[in-house]
Amino acid sequence: MITNRLQKMLFAFLLLGFITSTEAQIFKRKSKKTEQASEAEKPKKGDIQPYDKVITKEAITDKGLFDVHKVDSKYYYEIPDSLFSKEMLMVSRISKTASGIGFGGGKINTKVLRWEKRDKKVLLRVVSHDVVASDSLPIHEAVVNSNFEPVLYAFDIKAINKKDSTKLATVIQVNDLFEEDVKALGMPEFYRSRYKVSRLEGSRSYIESLKSFPLNIEARHVKTYAAGNPPSNATLGSISIEINNSMILLPEEPMKRRAFDSRVGWFTSSQIDYGLNAQESKRVTYLDRWRLEVKEEDIEKFKRGELVEPKKPIVYYVDRATPEHWVPYIKQGIEDWQVAFEAAGFKNAILAKDPPTIEEDPEWSPEDVRYSVVRYLASPIPNANGPRVSDPRSGEILESDINWYHNVMSLLRNWFFVQTAAINPDARGVAFKEEVMGRLIRFVSSHEVGHTLGLPHNMGSSAAYPVDSLRSATFTQKYGTAPSIMDYARFNYVAQPGDEGVALMPQIGIYDKYAINWGYRPILDKSETEEKEILDSWILKHAGDPLYRFGHQQVGDVVDPSSQTEDLGDDAIKASTYGINNLKLIVPQLIEWTAEDGKEYKDLNVLYGQVIAQFNRYMGHVSNNIGGVYEHQKTYDQEGAVYTPVAKEHQQNCMIFIQDQLFKTPKWLIDPNIFNKIEYSGSVERIRKTQERTLNNILSLGRMARLLENEAINGKEAYSLLNMMNDLRKGIWSELRRGNSIDIYRRNLQKAHIDRLAYLMTAESEAKQSEMGGYRKSTAINTSQSDIRSIARAQLNVLKRDINNAIARTSDPMSKYHLQDAVTRINQILEPK
Repeated sequence: MITNRLQKMLFAFLLLGFITSTEAQIFKRKSKKTEQASEAEKPKKGDIQPYDKVITKEAITDKGLFDVHKVDSKYYYEIPDSLFSKEMLMVSRISKTASGIGFGGGKINTKVLRWEKRDKKVLLRVVSHDVVASDSLPIHEAVVNSNFEPVLYAFDIKAINKKDSTKLATVIQVNDLFEEDVKALGMPEFYRSRYKVSRLEGSRSYIESLKSFPLNIEARHVKTYAAGNPPSNATLGSISIEINNSMILLPEEPMKRRAFDSRVGWFTSSQIDYGLNAQESKRVTYLDRWRLEVKEEDIEKFKRGELVEPKKPIVYYVDRATPEHWVPYIKQGIEDWQVAFEAAGFKNAILAKDPPTIEEDPEWSPEDVRYSVVRYLASPIPNANGPRVSDPRSGEILESDINWYHNVMSLLRNWFFVQTAAINPDARGVAFKEEVMGRLIRFVSSHEVGHTLGLPHNMGSSAAYPVDSLRSATFTQKYGTAPSIMDYARFNYVAQPGDEGVALMPQIGIYDKYAINWGYRPILDKSETEEKEILDSWILKHAGDPLYRFGHQQVGDVVDPSSQTEDLGDDAIKASTYGINNLKLIVPQLIEWTAEDGKEYKDLNVLYGQVIAQFNRYMGHVSNNIGGVYEHQKTYDQEGAVYTPVAKEHQQNCMIFIQDQLFKTPKWLIDPNIFNKIEYSGSVERIRKTQERTLNNILSLGRMARLLENEAINGKEAYSLLNMMNDLRKGIWSELRRGNSIDIYRRNLQKAHIDRLAYLMTAESEAKQSEMGGYRKSTAINTSQSDIRSIARAQLNVLKRDINNAIARTSDPMSKYHLQDAVTRINQILEPK
């Protein structure tokens, strides 16, 4: 529409005679058309804008894989068109947590993504590599059709950068991707269910930062969720966490894969490959490992057996925030692995370096995927961990950051004290010399680096050494406390006073060198399939040798007693006896070794608690042999069983040990001089809990089911469930035979025994659980139809008879009242109202 002002001007020109009425009408029509054209040229909502209108002069830009722009509160990705259709790995971690959820750094989600440009939209699609087939095979089309890539998010194209026609780039706004509740980038479903999360609180959620690096984009955003059952700050009714999403460009050429074998421990990736010549869907599993390759000019040297440097070594930078006096020890822990890579044919394959100073390189960042960093975190969490980022197509480890929490030193202090102070003056006291703590830090550094190289815990390693060899200086100085630093073999609690010069901790061992050689040694001129025979031969060369055995970490039920955490040696009874002897030496010295003028008794309380915890470990190491089954992975070309029950005599001896060391009141733990300084009550309850814990472990459903099965298969060669239950009852109730008085500790234990039998009378059946890649062991049992209830009922009836016979000859009043109460309890179990 023509404006009033223009109409007035035309009217004035007519009056003055400057134009005719016909000319005025023509001018009026032309002006209307011009105005209509101008209106048409205005971009509508959702249209692509001129680049300068979106990315204005006020934009703060971070250049990298994508240019990341911030304009006021709006964030934009400028995606080079050359990166569309390229595969990228998105790794999501909780970087900061609400109290009670755990600690930061844990991986919560991993997805392969692909950016796709379609009309005026950019789509972010999720790519699956779980199911594959070679694109040269007819079945490839069926695999593609069965794995249509879902759209994670759709973006409007805001602008196109056309400044360089050979490098077009597309601009999208990404606020909503991180500020809305996109579940793949947010709190995992496990937490949502546990804490009863109902919705995202948008007003309390925001982007913390978006950073761009040459190969990755790092996004940090804070999410606040309304929660019906928050783990902390319950009055708020919400949970706030910070999430870090790393988006990493995957290599153009995937690394050659190496097939996994369960006889050698390794972290893995896997796919179902429909292109294989097999009559079933076959899962292919391969190692997660760094890309270590021989330089072209060194291939002949390598073939001659000479050590060569890899094309690209594994480099770890030690965080600038790390206290200077600990840096050398962390570096030593990293480079301790050089000896293992030398076994694989490489020298200088793993290096520790200082990062550049801010002045040398202000752009250097530990979040840059090109750098692997030992990150020092000022946190009260007593831990360290070593997460990895690997290419799901090949298993290539692209980057790893070791999270080192400051308070891991308190954990090291506690372990080293309680396991070695009896023979080691350097472990006595609450603050160690710098060189002592430094050596402990070096040990943990080596262990965590092992994880980042692809090695899981090898809990079966320590069982390779005879217990008494751990008291030998010459043996332990050469071999450490276990063949693998990846075991939880901690420190040498077996060594006794007088064992001079004995080594106290593990080192890079025989198994570690073997595993690194097996996983990393290049097999030249062979395909992934062709090298399988060579890898098999390397395993068979050491078959049956316990030094080269891998024993899986067990979560939940401990089935294999030779593959436990925190244990040493090949005989749990002997090793634990030595360990208890040392604890008996430590307890009377606790006050002296923790004393400091003007200080309260906090450290005394903590270290006495560590003694109890260590004693509990010994009880677990021994009791887990009862109903235990050894696991030694084998293939068809190897003789012998994979699963072998623990020998009957050894199980019986383990029962005797538990009765003597635990169920007979461990009076050496009862020290009034300690109790009157650390607590006003609790010593009796502490002993009760310690005894009940092991009792319930022995009478766990899975363990009892394995005893029943062992007897069914092996007859009299097996330690039967009935024999075990009889031995247990006779030991716990030994006072009944002579009418002896029963002290408070034994009375508590006997009540716990009745309570456990009551539980067995009504316990629900247990199903076989998911094995979590071999980590979780479980035994299925139908309690209603098994012999467990029958035997539990028989035990209660026998016990009732024995107690009734003992009451008359028991003179101690408290013991008599206890026995009368026990009979009443049993009657209520056998004949509930």
